[in-house]
Amino acid sequence: MTTSAAAIALSLTVAMPLAAQSNAGPYLAARAAAMKSDFEQASTYFIQALARDPRNPALMESVVASQLALGRVEQAVPVAEALAALNQDSQIADLVLTADRILNAEYDALLESAPEGQGVGPLVDGLIKAWATLGAGRANDALTAFDEVADQPGLQGFALYHKAMALASVGDFEGAEEIFSADTTGAIIQTRRGVLARAEILSQLERDDEALALLERMFSGATDPEIEQVIEALNGDTPMPFRHITSVRDGLAEVFYSVAAALRNEAGPEFTILYAQVALALRPDHVDGLLLTADLFETLEQYAQAIAAYRQVPQNDPAYHAAELGRAEALRRWGKPDASIEVLEQLTRSHGHLATVHSSLGDALRQEDRFAEAVVAYNRAAALVEDHGGPSWFLYYARAISHERQGNWEEAEADFRAALEINPGQPQVLNYLGYSLVEKQIKLEEALEMIERAVAASPDSGYIIDSLGWALYRLGRYEEAVPHMERAVELMAVDPVVNDHLGDVYWAVGRKREAEFQWARALSFVDEDDPMSEAKPERIRRKLEVGLDAVLAEEGAEPLQVATD
Repeated sequence: MTTSAAAIALSLTVAMPLAAQSNAGPYLAARAAAMKSDFEQASTYFIQALARDPRNPALMESVVASQLALGRVEQAVPVAEALAALNQDSQIADLVLTADRILNAEYDALLESAPEGQGVGPLVDGLIKAWATLGAGRANDALTAFDEVADQPGLQGFALYHKAMALASVGDFEGAEEIFSADTTGAIIQTRRGVLARAEILSQLERDDEALALLERMFSGATDPEIEQVIEALNGDTPMPFRHITSVRDGLAEVFYSVAAALRNEAGPEFTILYAQVALALRPDHVDGLLLTADLFETLEQYAQAIAAYRQVPQNDPAYHAAELGRAEALRRWGKPDASIEVLEQLTRSHGHLATVHSSLGDALRQEDRFAEAVVAYNRAAALVEDHGGPSWFLYYARAISHERQGNWEEAEADFRAALEINPGQPQVLNYLGYSLVEKQIKLEEALEMIERAVAASPDSGYIIDSLGWALYRLGRYEEAVPHMERAVELMAVDPVVNDHLGDVYWAVGRKREAEFQWARALSFVDEDDPMSEAKPERIRRKLEVGLDAVLAEEGAEPLQVATD
C-alpha cells in the first residue's frame, strides 16, 4: 500500500478540500478534536462531515482511523469497505478489513486479499500469511511461511517466536522448545511474554526445573504476582497449561500486539494504538494488550479512555494490581487526585502484601502535601521490602522528603543517607540532601561535595547546578558561584527560585543593578497560589526595597562576607 506510517498518523488531522462549504463546521471540529487525539469527538464530527460528502476518500479514512483508535472495528468495516470499493490505497482500511476477515475466520480470503508487493510491510504481512495458512489447514506451508519471514534481515526473532507459538498452539511442544533451545542469542525470549510462554512449554514437557531456572535467570529473582503464580504452578504436581496462544486467532492477535509493542518507542502513539486495538479486537482478554493500549491513551492525554482500558483487566488476573496502579496514575494526571488516592487505598486492602502498592499510595499522598499520611504508607512499604537494594532507594528518598516537609529533619536525614547507602551516586538524593544541608547552613563542606557529585552525574540539570551555585554562595565563595548560577538560569529561565538566587549572588559580588533585575524577574515568575513553591515573594519585594544587606540584618543573619583563604 502507498500510505506510510507518517501518513496514517496524520490521517486524523488532514482531509481533502470539502465539496460544500456547509460541511466546514463538522470538518473543522473534527480536525480540532483529532489534533488533540480526542478520538471520540473526532469520530462524531468526521461521521457528520462524511454524511454531507459521502465519497470523500480522506474523510472515509479519517472515520476509519478514529473508529479503529477507539477499538470499534465492527463500526469501521462498512466505511473501510466503501473506501476499498473506490480503489483507494489505505493501510488503515486494510487493517480493519484484515481484522474483520480474521474475526470471521476467512483465512483463504485473507491470503487472497494481499497481492505480492502490497500490504503493511514484510513483518506484518509475512506473519499474517503464516498464521492464516495455518488457519486454512496447511500446517507445513505455514511453517515454511514463518521461515521465509525469519530469513529477512532483522525479523528472525519475531518470526521464530511466532513459529514456536504456532507449534505450541497445536500441541507440538517439542518442536516449539527446539526453536527456543536453538536460540543462542536470546532474540526469541527477549520479552517477558516470550519467557513466560517458554516456561509453559517446558512445563508441558515435564521439565519444570528448567522452567524455574529460566525464570530465575531472566528475572534475576525479582517477582511480581504473575511470576509468583507461575512459580507456584511449576512447583505443583501437574504441568502448567499452555495458555499463551491457543488458536490461530490468538496467534494473529499476537502479531498485532508484537508490532504495537515494538513500535511503542519508535512511532507516534496515535499510530501505534491502531495496531494495539486490532490485537484487542481479535483477543479482548489480551491483558498485556489492554495495559499497552491504556498506556498509549495516557500518553495521548486521553485519560477517560485509558481508565476504561485499565478497568477491563479482571480482578482475578495477576496483572490487576498493575492495571489499578495505572488507573490511579491516569486519574491523578486527569486532575482527580482524590479519586486516585481512593483507588490506591482500595488496592492496599486487596493487594496489601505488595510494597509497590503502599509506596504508590505514599507518592500520591505526598504529591497532595499529605506528608504525615504519606510517611505511614511508606512505612508499610518499607516493612514489606525484602531486597533493600536496587530501586528501593526511591522509597527511602520519598519518605525522607515527606519527613523534611514536616520539619522532622533527623528522620529525613537518616532516610536520605539510607537511600545513598543503597545507591551512593544517585544525583537526586545527593542534590536534595546537599541542598537541604546548605539551606540549614550545616555541614556545608560535605553538602558541597555531595552537590558536586550530583552535578557530575547530571551536568544539564538546572536544579542541581542551582544547588552548586547556592552552596558556594553559602560558603562565601561568591565569585565562584556566579557562573554556576548563570548556567542554572539558562537552563531554568522562568524558575523564580533560581532567578532569586542569581540576584543574591550578583548582589554579593557588587553587581547590584543586575541583582535588582533578577529579583524583579523572579517576582514576575512567582505563582503565589502554588503551595509547593519555595519562592518567597514578600522577601523578594523587601530586597527590592532595601537591598539584601538590610534584609539579612532584619533577619538577624550574618552579613555577606567573602571567604578568605
